[in-house]
Amino acid sequence: MKLNEKILEFMREKAYNPMTADELADRLDIGQLDMPGFFEVLRELEREGEIIKTRKKRYGIPEKMDLVTGRLQCHQKGFGFVLPRDEMYEDIYIPADGINGAMHSDRVIAKIVKGKTEGAKTEGEIVRILERANKRVVGTFEKSRHFGFVVPDDPRILDDVFVARDDTLGAREGDKVVVQIERWPERRRNPEGRITEVLGRKGEVGVDVLSIIRSYDIPEQFPGGVLREADSIPLEISSAEYKNRADLRDMNIVTIDGADAKDLDDAVSVERLKNGKYRLGVHIADVAHYVTEKSLLDKEAYSRGTSVYFLDRVIPMLPERLSNGICSLNPGVDRLTLSVLMEIDSLGNVCDYEIYESVIRASERMTYSDVSDILEKSDPALMERYEYLLDDFRAMEELYRILNAKRVERGSINFEFDETKVLLDEKGKPKDIIKVERRTADRIIEEFMLVCNETVAEHMYWLGVPFMYRVHEEPDPEKIEAFNKFIYNFGYSIKGIKKVHPKTLQGLIARVKGKKEERVINTLMLRSLKRARYFQESLGHYGLATIYYCHFTSPIRRYPDLVVHRILKETLKGPLKEERIEFLRGFVERAAMQSSERERAADEAEREVEDMKKVEYMADRVGEEFDGIVSGVIAFGIFVELDNGIEGMVPVSYMVDDFYHFDEKSYMLLGERTRKTYRIGDSVRVQVLKANPDEKKLDLTLV
Repeated sequence: MKLNEKILEFMREKAYNPMTADELADRLDIGQLDMPGFFEVLRELEREGEIIKTRKKRYGIPEKMDLVTGRLQCHQKGFGFVLPRDEMYEDIYIPADGINGAMHSDRVIAKIVKGKTEGAKTEGEIVRILERANKRVVGTFEKSRHFGFVVPDDPRILDDVFVARDDTLGAREGDKVVVQIERWPERRRNPEGRITEVLGRKGEVGVDVLSIIRSYDIPEQFPGGVLREADSIPLEISSAEYKNRADLRDMNIVTIDGADAKDLDDAVSVERLKNGKYRLGVHIADVAHYVTEKSLLDKEAYSRGTSVYFLDRVIPMLPERLSNGICSLNPGVDRLTLSVLMEIDSLGNVCDYEIYESVIRASERMTYSDVSDILEKSDPALMERYEYLLDDFRAMEELYRILNAKRVERGSINFEFDETKVLLDEKGKPKDIIKVERRTADRIIEEFMLVCNETVAEHMYWLGVPFMYRVHEEPDPEKIEAFNKFIYNFGYSIKGIKKVHPKTLQGLIARVKGKKEERVINTLMLRSLKRARYFQESLGHYGLATIYYCHFTSPIRRYPDLVVHRILKETLKGPLKEERIEFLRGFVERAAMQSSERERAADEAEREVEDMKKVEYMADRVGEEFDGIVSGVIAFGIFVELDNGIEGMVPVSYMVDDFYHFDEKSYMLLGERTRKTYRIGDSVRVQVLKANPDEKKLDLTLV
């Protein structure tokens, strides 16, 4: 057992009382020569918030001291919540006067000052800041006579940042800037900083998206050393590599992607076997061959965690020479891959499989729309062009339906939300919003990637080596209970609140399909579930109703997939040595946490850009009327989702025909005099009153 685990296990014992470092060393039999290492482990555990050092220099674990370690999530109204690192604990409410100089997203320790009561959360105050999250802040520069200040774009960063006259970098009133914080806030004292970058004038082309990119710390450029390392990678495969791999170049293998995709990291093949089964081949770019452990490329990919896809640009995890070049499975050229060949029966069971390093040559670069047009519409021109692949495509559709039926049978939850896409003109202005259709080919590829990820995860689980899984834990019973109360208003209910099976939720999705409340129930169900994340243990995937799951199929754009490839490739060469296992155990834990955080940042940044552009699109439609559905009800208004997928709010102050009161149990607004009600799912007609793209806010009024 490692020393840090030994210390924590000792402190968690029931009889443990806080001890000094010397007392701990004595009880744990730490020899004189090992003392420096022991003190370093204590300091590291304290930095991580795993243990606490009291004013009397005694050590203990937070839980035994009414303390909780977690991230602070601030609200623009001044209060916040600490989201505990251990998801077993619920969020802790922090009133404005208990934030004590912490900022949004800081890692903190909170002291519990008031236990949970009926209708009120556990309350606490911040007693220690472990790690500052906002070393740089993006905002708008404002000037006064003797100094300037930056108003943060993120309303959850509660304080303006003061900037001395000499530290403004020539910024003008109204410029979008990046400010480096030099002095952290204290009680009743704002943070202080210096401007490190002027992004441009507010309203200039591209400055809005650039501001969001900077605020999520997403690096646009690759460092010189990383680019030089990428440039040193040959664009041809060495002859030695062909000898060490399975040669699959004469197989019918195709990539199927969106029309604008350039980083093609997965290809598929399907054969019908004489025994009535199918052989599905999923062939994934062997990125780990080129991006070696601890190289500059690897460190940069670890830091980025993922490629980020904005409406007007992609910020890749790996330089273009790799992502769109030697690693991309372009048609007609030889590429190194990791292939998973699965033999699947008519019930969707994987009866046998092989995993090996391979060389492929993709026959065609297909698009989702072309394959769907072949299968759904028998498009004559496409059928003539791809005649030699038609039987393969039909086999793919057969196998997809078999796999999907099996997944549905075991209880996998499929949310069918209407997706929209914002189209921009050459100046970055939104010109249209279109609905994105998920067609047969999209579903084929999704199903093939899912079964491949499951097969790899189960294979690695039984090998028993350190690994990075994609986990989705069971939902919190309290959230499911609240959700059950909500759906009761629509005449639905779910059983088994304490341990609800995913099949129960899947059944509810089927029951609401096509009803006016479908979208809102699905949305609130999704919010009641936990967020999927990366983890070093196989905790299962609740949403997919599977025990084993990992991400294997996108190593060009996701760092966890690259880690999975690297470990898998090592096991293909033989058993791992003990010291290697020990290294990987620590590494996958760190990489899983980092990858989960970067994935969350990427998701939020992408969503923020999309929300901003949607509101900007509506700014040209102020005064126009739209049909919509009530998507949310709160005390101070109703949220309405328009037919084009954009959500706005009707503040209760605009509802002048009556005084409206919020009924918390029924999630509705009720008119005092007219008894008129507004519930989630109601159809309404609204007029656009105001659109503020900076704040991503759309104000509506009822017609």
